[in-house]
Amino acid sequence: MSQQEETLKSSSFTMLDKYLTAKIVGISPHTVKTYRERYWQAGIHYVRCNSRMIRYNQELIIDWVANRSNSPECHQRAIEAYLASLLSNKPKTRGRKPK
Repeated sequence: MSQQEETLKSSSFTMLDKYLTAKIVGISPHTVKTYRERYWQAGIHYVRCNSRMIRYNQELIIDWVANRSNSPECHQRAIEAYLASLLSNKPKTRGRKPK
């Protein structure tokens, strides 16, 4: 299992394929691809696991749809909260592990 796949499983955010993303947002799978190329940020709105598998962050995509036209700063706060929640952004614990 790759490190990206492990990150997806340990994440508290739900990751979806393009068909489920399209269904939830109410657009076609082709439009999901267009949005990914034009508007969404790699590593934030979606993760490319390999050349054939892309997973979309359900919470951030829904937030983007809700806030894209009237309040982009609200969406930016959601992105910052997501980035802060990632294990890679947590401080490393030092010292001995408790028994």
